Amino acid sequence: MISQSIRFPTLATTLWNDSGRIRSITLMVVGAALLTLSAKVQIPFYPVPMTMQTFVVLVLGLTYGFKLGGMTVLLYLVLGSTGLPVFAGTPEKGIGLLYMVGPTGGYLLGFVLAAMTTGYLAERGWDREMMSTFLALLIGNVLIYVPGLIWLGNVVGWDKPVLAWGLTPFVFGDMAKIVLAMLVVPAAWKVVRKID
Repeated sequence: MISQSIRFPTLATTLWNDSGRIRSITLMVVGAALLTLSAKVQIPFYPVPMTMQTFVVLVLGLTYGFKLGGMTVLLYLVLGSTGLPVFAGTPEKGIGLLYMVGPTGGYLLGFVLAAMTTGYLAERGWDREMMSTFLALLIGNVLIYVPGLIWLGNVVGWDKPVLAWGLTPFVFGDMAKIVLAMLVVPAAWKVVRKID
């Protein structure tokens, strides 16, 4: 049964049980590096190639929790805002704040919302079983799409095919990533329980 009030430890806390700054900074840097790497690697997929970036955002939220997951994605965005080419399509499609206020800016905001929400749900035990993990990941994915599509529509104009540009080409890939994360995170918990 999924609890709403009891706070569960996250995978990161269970594997590295230290509340110090060194742990937090290390995990944030590792997470930001994973986000950068996941933005740069394209996997052939139908109908468009996909990156693993939303997978990493959602899994970071589930494994790090509300605060650390959100702070990790914020660090990634701060690095990108300074002009470092950490985002998908950078530096070819621009860098820094100009890139961030472009058509994909809303999705970047959605990354923060998704990491924090999946982290919050993980702290309530939603990352332990496959079905609750699937629901947490689905909610997180919706929280990426909603601000992403609203932002995209405002940037390019609502008279354009916003859903065809910003949603439908990515649905199959995102569902595949959700299924993968749904299998990986509860499996990681099973391994951790066996070690304990």
